[in-house]
Amino acid sequence: MKKTLAYLGIGELSSMLRSREISPVELTAYYVNRISELNPQLNVFIEIAAERAKAQAQAAEFLMDRGQFIGPLHGIPFALKDLIDVKGLVTTGGSILRRTATAQTNAYIADRLFEAGAVMLGKTHMVEFAFGGTGVNHHYGTPWNPWDSVVQRLPGGSSSGSAVAVAAGLSPIAIGSDTGGSVRIPASFCGVVGLKPTFGTVSNQGVLPLDPTLDSLGPLAHNVEDCALLHGIISGQESNGSNSLLSGAEMVNGDVEGLRMCFPREYFWADVDEEVEVAVRASAQVFSDLNVVVDEISLECLDDLSVWRRGPNTTAVESYFFHRTELERDVSQFDPIVSARMLEGRDVSAVDYLEQRRNLEDIRYEAMTALESVDFLITPTTPFPAPPLSEVDNDEDYHKINGMCLRNTSAVNLLGLCAISVPCGLTRGGLPIGLQLIGKPYDEKRLLRIAYAYEQSLGLIGFHPETSAFT
Repeated sequence: MKKTLAYLGIGELSSMLRSREISPVELTAYYVNRISELNPQLNVFIEIAAERAKAQAQAAEFLMDRGQFIGPLHGIPFALKDLIDVKGLVTTGGSILRRTATAQTNAYIADRLFEAGAVMLGKTHMVEFAFGGTGVNHHYGTPWNPWDSVVQRLPGGSSSGSAVAVAAGLSPIAIGSDTGGSVRIPASFCGVVGLKPTFGTVSNQGVLPLDPTLDSLGPLAHNVEDCALLHGIISGQESNGSNSLLSGAEMVNGDVEGLRMCFPREYFWADVDEEVEVAVRASAQVFSDLNVVVDEISLECLDDLSVWRRGPNTTAVESYFFHRTELERDVSQFDPIVSARMLEGRDVSAVDYLEQRRNLEDIRYEAMTALESVDFLITPTTPFPAPPLSEVDNDEDYHKINGMCLRNTSAVNLLGLCAISVPCGLTRGGLPIGLQLIGKPYDEKRLLRIAYAYEQSLGLIGFHPETSAFT
């Protein structure tokens, strides 16, 4: 039963809870025990909230014993990225500077999950202050990507621990944040599904910021259906009441015939690994079989975005503004790969910052005009599968690989779009490959529907790494 439980989705787990095949307390204990076995090697959780989880599971069971079932998340365990406040727990943001920063209230997103009856297993590791796409954290350690038990590979960042938690079966679902790809990059490297919703659709109240103009909260899960369900709840679009809350399957089922999907030329394909390109381009046949129109498109706005990137780094400005006191007082307490990027924002003038922001708005307008006749874009999530951690052991290599990790995903954030990463196969070496589907603003429902149709056609639901070597 252990192997089966670890990789079941919300729908199956919820059905088992409803039928009393397993209780919330038993399910929570299963995951807590699995965490105790695997976390020492995988380094996923910075804090394991075992007693809190047990108490929440008991509360969920109390209601079920009385015939009260809140909805699909009732009694379902989850993990939170450690930049999301939970009252009474420390929110480190992946930094040793915040080792005693105990939250006084719950973040909005935490309250939404608790109100839905979900059970929090703990807080997950992340890149310091969410500023990086590789998953590396030199103070707390880098989570181990479970797809290779011999060579430690990058888990992707910044939501590294959340992705590994789902991939390794330590939690059925997790929440991450995405400012430039921090949900989708680890989803790609770890072989799970990760949704980056349109900026502003999920409240950031109670969440440590990186760039308040781009920060988005999104789910990581074993399948698209679970991401849809989670997004509906954390965005407030679905009530927590069992009478009104749709199941994940109901939210993603629907006709996709006649939709137009396009491979953008050039920008997203620079230095893409051959196996990744073959797997991503093979999706064209899958979509064609679904009676979706598959085409190519040339987006000149991406050339303008490439030029824009050579200007002031607006995220560096935003992060420097928030962390400037600590940076000036004791920069040595920061992870150097993070502080170096934040300090880039110190010397950007207000005029240059505002000009850069306004130029970006112009590029966004160009993008929306170019995409008027297109429903979705198809790209690789990352240009390559997860590289070995040893490849980023010096500053030059780190910044190069970090930039390449972020290129395809950050374009989505900068252009104000929504996107999802879904697994589309494995390399010959057994590493996951991520397919990125990009939608227009506020088009999450159709994005999830087309991703679900692709996932069902490909039949990769439930594929996962072998974790026995980590025990």
